[in-house]
Amino acid sequence: MATHHHPQLELLTEYAAGTLSLAQLACVSAHFNYCDGCQRTAEQLQDVGAALFEAQDAAPVGDALLNTVLARLDEAPPLSYGKPRRSENGVPALLQRLMSGDFSDLAWRKITSALSIAYLKTGDPNYEFALYQIKAGGTIPDHDHRGSEMTLVLEGGFSDDRGTYHPGDFTFRQASEAHAPRALPGQDCICLAVLDAPLRFTGWKHRWMNPFLTLHAG
Repeated sequence: MATHHHPQLELLTEYAAGTLSLAQLACVSAHFNYCDGCQRTAEQLQDVGAALFEAQDAAPVGDALLNTVLARLDEAPPLSYGKPRRSENGVPALLQRLMSGDFSDLAWRKITSALSIAYLKTGDPNYEFALYQIKAGGTIPDHDHRGSEMTLVLEGGFSDDRGTYHPGDFTFRQASEAHAPRALPGQDCICLAVLDAPLRFTGWKHRWMNPFLTLHAG
């Protein structure tokens, strides 16, 4: 199935420049497993950036900066971003490595009757990297966001006020944008979500939960 919702050009530009956070980079990279067009655009933007960099005049480097760069050569990156590919079960390989198993092996935390969350570790101290499971036909209660939220559909699908989303579709919401995603009938929806602040329920029935919704970063 073709993807219909993609990262904005600004996000692809930040991806190409390496200025997104580690967790956000992982989410955009996972989208590339479903969308060759976005991957080609990111690669073209990287080529443009490299050409612009080569055209710059060389600048002297002080000893302090040089020593800092050399000291970091031995650091092991928490994640690597090779050519995006999917594992045998269709899950992006990078995500499969972070899961160390299947969706059924994860420690799911029940949030509401329809929503469960499993938190994964990326090594990014500022962003939560989690899987959301919404029961088929179930709804995440009305909520907005205290920060930004990236979402990538992995299985099933959902709909909200902006449209309908299937595997590979990507959305990005800024702080204070409210919605109430509803899983499509027939199959549970599993999404990857990357947040820099907890979501915030806006309906009276679930507001009492807000003080307990903390960011699980790292």
